[in-house]
Amino acid sequence: MAQFVLYQRDYCHLCDQALAVLAQARLPEFDSVWVDDSHELEDRYGTRVPVLRDVRDGRELDWPFDETAVRDFIEHA
Repeated sequence: MAQFVLYQRDYCHLCDQALAVLAQARLPEFDSVWVDDSHELEDRYGTRVPVLRDVRDGRELDWPFDETAVRDFIEHA
């Protein structure tokens, strides 16, 4: 299991932008989870996606984020 999870939705242009930012920041391996597949996740993340979560400590980085914010987020992991 990866340390980071990106919560996203199908057909989400912001999620596509977030994926590009994660690539620029050279985020290590991460898992993608689609909130559309779960009522619980839909309730928690439905209006917030994309959200990057550190699985180990539960910290979350809400959109909008940029390359610098992602690097700071992963450095403090």
